[in-house]
Amino acid sequence: MATSKQLQFLASDATARAVRDGLAAAPKHLPAWLFYDEAGSALFEQITELPEYYLTRTERSIFEAYAGEILRAAGPALTLVELGAGTASKTRILLEELLQRQSRALFYPIDVSPSALQEAVKHLGQQFPQLRVNPIVADYTGGVEALNRISGRKLVLYIGSSIGNFHPDESVRILRRIRRSLSAGDALLLGADFAKSPKILVPAYDDLQGVTAAFNKNILARLNREFEADFNLDAFRHVALWNKRCSRMEIYLESPSEQSVFLPLLDLDVRLASGERIHTENSYKYTSNMIGSIIREGGFKLEQTWTDRREWFGVHLARV
Repeated sequence: MATSKQLQFLASDATARAVRDGLAAAPKHLPAWLFYDEAGSALFEQITELPEYYLTRTERSIFEAYAGEILRAAGPALTLVELGAGTASKTRILLEELLQRQSRALFYPIDVSPSALQEAVKHLGQQFPQLRVNPIVADYTGGVEALNRISGRKLVLYIGSSIGNFHPDESVRILRRIRRSLSAGDALLLGADFAKSPKILVPAYDDLQGVTAAFNKNILARLNREFEADFNLDAFRHVALWNKRCSRMEIYLESPSEQSVFLPLLDLDVRLASGERIHTENSYKYTSNMIGSIIREGGFKLEQTWTDRREWFGVHLARV
C-alpha cells in the first residue's frame, strides 16, 4: 500500500500532466477537478448559498420532502457512500432519516479535497455520535476500489448534479466503473439538474457578487501556488455561456488582451491571444430521456424519480 507521501507525489504528477496537456492544447482547457483545493472548496460552499445558485437548495428541498421515501425505496440496513461529498451538508438530511430507521450506520464520504472531508467528519461526528464516518480521499471518476471492500447493502449518493461536469459518454463510463464495484441489491441515488431557461441558468454560474468568478479564477491561483506560475488573475475574465445545442453551461477564463504566462516547475510557456479562452468546466442540463439513457447505459435500472414542484431538479434511484 502506498504511503500518504507517495500518494501526494502521484497526485502532483497527475495534476502536472493535466495542466501541461490542457494548456498546450488548442483550444486550451483545464479539468474541473482542479477547482477543489482548500480555497476552491470554501468558495464553492459560498456559491451553494448564493440566491442565484438554485441547485443546492432545490435538491435539499427534495431530500427534506422525500428522505424517508427515498431510503425506504433503497432498502433496509443501508451503508451510505457519497461520491464527491465535499462537506456533506445536504447528506445530513438523509443521514438523520437513516439513523431514525437504524440505530447505527456507516457513512463513507469520498472526495479529492482532504480539508472538505475533515470538516465533514468534524461536523457529522458532533451531530450524529452514533454514525461511523470513514472518509476516503480519492478521485471517484476512475472507480473506487474501496467500494468492493464495503460489506452489506450500499446506497451510493452521486448528488449535486456533479455528473453534469462530464460529457455524456464519460458519464456513462463513470457509472459503469461505479457499477463494477457494487453488488446485487445495491443502489445509486443520482441527483441531476434539468434543462431550463438560460435566464435561470446563466445567473447561477455568473452571480452578481462575483463569487463564481473568484471560484473560476482560483484555478489560476492554484497553478501559481503549486507550479510557481505567474498568472495575473485580474488579467482574466470569467465567462459563463449556455450552449443550447449541447444542453450545457460552459465556463471559461478569457484573456481580454494578448499575454504570456510561464510555469517554471513545468518548464511551460503559455501564450494567449486577445480574446482567447481557457475552458474550465461544463455543466450538462438533462431531459428525462437523457437521464434514463445514461443510467441504463451505465448498467443500472432506473426505479424511481423525485423532483421539486417546479421540476427544476431530479433525484433518481437506480438499482444494480
